Amino acid sequence: MDIDPVLKALAAALHGEGPAVEIIVSADGSPHAVAVPTPGFEGAAVVVRTSGSTGTPKATVLGVEELAASSMATAMALRGEGQWLLALPLQFVAGVQVLVRSLFAGTRPWVMDLSGGFTPEAFTSAAEELTDTTRFTALVPTQLQRLLDSPSPETLAVLRRFNGILLGGAPASAALLGAANNAGLKVVSTYGSAETCGGCVYDGTPLEGVQVRIDDDGRILLGGDTVASGYLDAPEASADAFFEEDGVRWYRTNDLGELGADGTLTVLGRADDVIVTGGVKASAAFIQAELEKLDGVTAAFVAGVPSREWGQAVAAYVAVEDSSAESIENYKARSQDVLGTLAPKTILTTDGLIMLPNGKPDRLAMIELLTEVHQGE
Repeated sequence: MDIDPVLKALAAALHGEGPAVEIIVSADGSPHAVAVPTPGFEGAAVVVRTSGSTGTPKATVLGVEELAASSMATAMALRGEGQWLLALPLQFVAGVQVLVRSLFAGTRPWVMDLSGGFTPEAFTSAAEELTDTTRFTALVPTQLQRLLDSPSPETLAVLRRFNGILLGGAPASAALLGAANNAGLKVVSTYGSAETCGGCVYDGTPLEGVQVRIDDDGRILLGGDTVASGYLDAPEASADAFFEEDGVRWYRTNDLGELGADGTLTVLGRADDVIVTGGVKASAAFIQAELEKLDGVTAAFVAGVPSREWGQAVAAYVAVEDSSAESIENYKARSQDVLGTLAPKTILTTDGLIMLPNGKPDRLAMIELLTEVHQGE
């Protein structure tokens, strides 16, 4: 994949010598940097679409200063700059940031061939092409799980050579993080979004120049140097999501969290993940975590679906190691044992969650399927 034209356009935008760009990936997988007018946004460099996992994607405007602050803070957190391996789609913020960090560091990124999808073999081949002694990459949990499941000793060997593996895009299970730690991998769990130039909280700790606080309604507020300028052509959405206070720009997330005594952030789940069923409030994140503890379950997604009897009913889309080994009714019974009245009324089992191209769970698609199966009961 030839990314030189994209790097050239991106470098010009970061140096203020060209227009802001959005990276578009064509049907054949080739990336293109498209100039985007950004009236009203001084210093704009990159436009990145949000994932759209909960609705229509928004065009987030990232300025030179925000991207520079993010790159510098990332280098400080990772204790150095080095060569990056791009293993994520370029049209989303995590992929764009691999190129941006490389440009600020003066290193050349290596691009993994994703034309055949993400495979351990393709990742291993790309990682073996890296030449710098200091190496980084960014992955989503699904990718890391596939790499750890690979029987190839070469795959584990190249993973261990990375000085840092940023893991974000979706919550990683304790089992996955434990397996990565046991394998000797240097994994850093990241939290953030397109609106914060990607991950801005590493292993629960804010990057340099980033502030975190919890709003009165329990939502996580992210502030500081990496917060985006706003949404393009969406003033109302920008006003809802961003605000300034005492000279600090803040982004209001849709996630619930809590801060420990040492300032460490714990993400509890999405604000809209609270399911009110039969007058009882249930946390979808808690139910998901309990389901993922069941033997044979590799991942789970939990949501509330319309119910004539309960108002909302708990439903779960469960990824299992072998969907033929155990019936849905058995999974229901096992979830009943650990969750009691909070156990899902409807369960769909499959070999994997439905995912968006950027590696995040496709919430809307799975909710639609669960609603159809539950049939309003």
